[in-house]
Amino acid sequence: MEDYGRFLALLASALLVGFVSVILSLVWVFHYREGLSWDGSLGEFNWHPVLIITGFVFIQGIAIIVYRLPWTWKCSKLLMKFIHAGLNTIAMILAIVSMVAVFEFHNAKNIPNMYSLHSWIGLTAVIFYSLQLFLGFAVFLLPFAPVHLRVALMPIHVYSGLTIFATVIATALMGITEKLIFALKSPAYSASPPEATLVNCLGLLLVIFGSLILWMASRPHWKRPPAENAKILRPTEATPDGTEVESTLTKSSNADKSDLRSNTEAARKQNIKFDEAGQRSTM
Repeated sequence: MEDYGRFLALLASALLVGFVSVILSLVWVFHYREGLSWDGSLGEFNWHPVLIITGFVFIQGIAIIVYRLPWTWKCSKLLMKFIHAGLNTIAMILAIVSMVAVFEFHNAKNIPNMYSLHSWIGLTAVIFYSLQLFLGFAVFLLPFAPVHLRVALMPIHVYSGLTIFATVIATALMGITEKLIFALKSPAYSASPPEATLVNCLGLLLVIFGSLILWMASRPHWKRPPAENAKILRPTEATPDGTEVESTLTKSSNADKSDLRSNTEAARKQNIKFDEAGQRSTM
């Protein structure tokens, strides 16, 4: 891997910043707010920021870069797909639970739902994330989608995944700011009490975490390399995507050797294309 040391430094920084963000969200709700509960009180609402930061931000960020981890490159492509899909599934479940907590709290306190820009963008992100996960399962994880469809959808899959992640970060910043404005009365948010300082620092950490994840995910030289099916294939050997490449090894004439080299090069290019469609996914 090119710039291996830099990648490890960025990865360690992202993990540290993400972990500290989760810890700060817990400190916020337990030290300054009413803790966690599931009884229609403010403690139930507090599940929302904790689960969003833990699942929708931290776990989703790890899922985005899991293909970039060089020590996983020896693992099978299918195993990495399951890990990628599993992390995204956990993130989606936590996000849905956090949404349920908000709606139940609002209904218990007779507070209107879905009136703020934060709620509009947040619900939109959850819906598109669910669609992204479903299409990722259907197209890239299950073996039924044709290769040309995977190749066509891969750029959209990657772009939409990164866009959703950035949108989640922005929505989280809107949400914690909105919470401070509503909750801090005496002293007010404008007076910069300790709680406001803590949550502002949490917001900065979320921005740093998102920036690190997006940087690592957008560097082409840190992509998972194609599998070793670009090697010379034996007669009628099946590729991981179910295609067969016929190679006839002949030693009789220079013309046969030329044909072999031509066929092998075509097979190598095709297999690399298939690998890129099946490996480099970002839900």
